[in-house]
Amino acid sequence: MATEKPELLETSDGNDTMIINLGPQHPSTHGVLRVRLELDGERVVHAEPVVGYLHTGFEKTAENLTYQQCNTITDRLDYLAPMTNNLAYVLAVEKLLNVEVPKRAQYIRVLFAELTRVASHLVWLGTHVMDLGAMSLFFYTMREREVILDLIEAVSGVRMNPSYFRIGGLAYDLPEGFHDKVYAFIKDFPRWMKTYRHLFDGNPLINERLQGIAVLTQEDALALSVTGPNLRATGMPLDLRKDEPYSSYDDFEFNVPVRTECDAYARFWVRVEEMYESMKIIEQAIDKIEPKGPYTTSDRKISLPPREEIYGNMEALIHQFKLVTQGFPVPAGEVYQGIEGPRGEIGFYIVSDGGSKPYRWRARTPSFYNLQSLPQMCEGGLVADVITAIGSIDIMLGDVDK
Repeated sequence: MATEKPELLETSDGNDTMIINLGPQHPSTHGVLRVRLELDGERVVHAEPVVGYLHTGFEKTAENLTYQQCNTITDRLDYLAPMTNNLAYVLAVEKLLNVEVPKRAQYIRVLFAELTRVASHLVWLGTHVMDLGAMSLFFYTMREREVILDLIEAVSGVRMNPSYFRIGGLAYDLPEGFHDKVYAFIKDFPRWMKTYRHLFDGNPLINERLQGIAVLTQEDALALSVTGPNLRATGMPLDLRKDEPYSSYDDFEFNVPVRTECDAYARFWVRVEEMYESMKIIEQAIDKIEPKGPYTTSDRKISLPPREEIYGNMEALIHQFKLVTQGFPVPAGEVYQGIEGPRGEIGFYIVSDGGSKPYRWRARTPSFYNLQSLPQMCEGGLVADVITAIGSIDIMLGDVDK
């Protein structure tokens, strides 16, 4: 709680209310979200989320980088879902360039976008249940997430912030034996989920702390531009993978989980069910991806020359040097591209003046909008319900304080 002396106010009925700060130290918000609460005893009269403690200036920084360099910033907006952020950004620039990405590269992008979704939901599941008072599940979900990070490391060389998706395709091809690793992951996943569900399915602690708590109606969710699982938990089946398909998502069969209870319990089950649907997509994607084939565009104005050419061709070496140091020009114009990230719609609005750096670069991040729903969820509830609400929103403060 805050170290400053609580401020006492008087309500219209003569009762005193207290102003206190929840945070900025709550672990699920990375220690940078402050919620200003007005309390009448344990009852929340008013809740005001206060952000800005983590502001990094990503959007302005991007305007001083080449288009390819900007990709590294998208990772850090949400380091629990870097691949989906990469995907939204490269799709936006590819719209301006009118570049064609090989089908195989599109399927690989889908594969890693869904692996990222599962990894992100595993972190949410473990931390959210820990917030409710149960710790064991957190260790299990972190263990399983490591398997997905191993797959990301296999293709990019790093476990977080991989910048694997590039404008025009991918940074590298899939390594030998990658298909077998994915199939092993697909085989193990049902066993993991069975273990998880033994811990929380029908658990009275989970039910009592989630059912009827932190209610957000569909009307309020739409008014606040809430997206993703938080919106689908109100009965609205909006999912950009289905409604505005990108990167060949229309080639895949999957369902969009929806609940109608509008509470923390509904948001919990929407995300759990989404992991099962993501696994369906992952299995279809790895079946579609050939072991070898093109993984980036053939347009040499955008993609780097193959390494074998660089070693024996001076022109190819000069071309690579210019692309890396100067970037490539992007036709003048403006574009917006949104995709379905783990937390909702992540999109990028880019204005090009014809140069190699964006004139304007704006990120539409889901957590910034989703966090606005916190007062609607908390007011009238108890202080403990604020923790439940924050966990059920699944916010990433890098998204908020971009």
